Amino acid sequence: MDNDAGLQNPIRRLMRWAITPPQSYGVYLGGIILVYALSFYAGTLKPKHVPAAPPVTTPSAPHS
Repeated sequence: MDNDAGLQNPIRRLMRWAITPPQSYGVYLGGIILVYALSFYAGTLKPKHVPAAPPVTTPSAPHS
C-alpha cells in the first residue's frame, strides 16, 4: 500500500526532475543568477533617511 506507483506529489516530481544531470546544470546556473540579481538589487536600494535631531547646545553656567 505504501509503494503505490500512482499519483505522486508534484513537488517531489519536480525535485526528481531537477536533480537529473542535464537539468541540474540549468537549475544550478539559474540559482546562481537569482542570488546575484537579488544581491545586486538589495545593494542598489537606498536607506530611508530619518530626520536629523535638533542640535544640542551645551549648558552654560548661571550668570549672577
